[in-house]
Amino acid sequence: MKKVVIIPTYNEIENIEAMIEKVFSLPGEFDMLVIDDGSPDGTADVVRKAMAQKYAGKLHMIERPGKLGLGTAYLTGFKWALQQGYDYIFEMDCDFSHDPDDLVRLFKACHEGGADVAIGSRYVTGVNVINWPIGRVIMSYYASAYVRRVLGIPVRDCTAGFVCFRSDVLRTIDLDHIRMKGYGFQIEMKYSAWKLGFRITEVPIIFTDRTRGSSKMSSGIFGEAFWGVLSMRFRKIRPAVHH
Repeated sequence: MKKVVIIPTYNEIENIEAMIEKVFSLPGEFDMLVIDDGSPDGTADVVRKAMAQKYAGKLHMIERPGKLGLGTAYLTGFKWALQQGYDYIFEMDCDFSHDPDDLVRLFKACHEGGADVAIGSRYVTGVNVINWPIGRVIMSYYASAYVRRVLGIPVRDCTAGFVCFRSDVLRTIDLDHIRMKGYGFQIEMKYSAWKLGFRITEVPIIFTDRTRGSSKMSSGIFGEAFWGVLSMRFRKIRPAVHH
């Protein structure tokens, strides 16, 4: 069972080393792929050093020339992971807002629980968010409610960025036709999986806002998600055609 955790980075020098050490300390052998968008703070140098000194063959990195967006980072990572033959592909943040220990629980939900997609969910058992301003909690919670209402998808945390996919899900979704770049990307991936008949489960997690480094949120991300969700409802989600 080959497993890889994809972590996009932009200026995560304060978190990346601790994150690498933590993921490789977990039971069950997780590999890691860092997708660095040209961080000026030297994030990639830390990863390169760890690749050379400790984790050759298990830690990987794709460097991109600049900030190209969260969605495109994950799509690049997904395609790479499929080419490398990984069975389970995870996405998570670098800033420890997602607890790496929960990777094991997400894996179990798929491998033992029979899910095709396991979401680390902030809202499946109430609101499990620590250190967020109340305005942001409300905005995020109602964003997910809006998505459920418009798309009919039975998921409480549609914008979650902590997910485990079985590889056949990513092979079936037409990754070249995923349009949204920011948080809308997370909604589009879950919606596509659900429309294509895959089984989605939500694993309750506690989300803690980052304590180091700075958030990459912007209002444009929310605008894209709002309008993108409306247009998604009228789109036909077709499986990828493999030649």
